[in-house]
Amino acid sequence: VHLVESGGGLVEPGESLKLSCEASGNIFSIYTQAWYRQAPGKPRELVAQFTSDHTIEYSDSVKGRFTISRNLRTFTTYLEMTMLKPEDTAVYYCNAQISTINYSNYDHYWGQGTQVTVSS
Repeated sequence: VHLVESGGGLVEPGESLKLSCEASGNIFSIYTQAWYRQAPGKPRELVAQFTSDHTIEYSDSVKGRFTISRNLRTFTTYLEMTMLKPEDTAVYYCNAQISTINYSNYDHYWGQGTQVTVSS
C-alpha cells in the first residue's frame, strides 16, 4: 500500500491550495483518512480527518478555512486550504488506516509529505 501526496507549493497569505493524496495497492478497506502537518521544530499535528464513523474533525486552527473531502472509488483524499496564513507553513502528510485483508486488521500508512509554504 502506498500513499502519494501532491499539490503543495509556495503561495502568498490569503491564497488557496488543494492537496491530494492517492492510496494505491492491495486495499481491502479503509478505516480512517487524515491530513497531518509538521512545521520546523514542532511536533506533527492532526489537521483534519474522516473518523471511523465517517464524521469529519478539524483542528481549531484550520476550522472554517480548510475542507477535507474524498473519493471513495479512487481512494483519494483531498485537503482544500483557503485563506492561508504564514503559520500554515509546514510539510503536510496524509495518513490512512488500511486493511489489505478484512474489516478489522488495520495498519497506519503515511505519505511522503508535501511542502506548503505561505509567505509574501
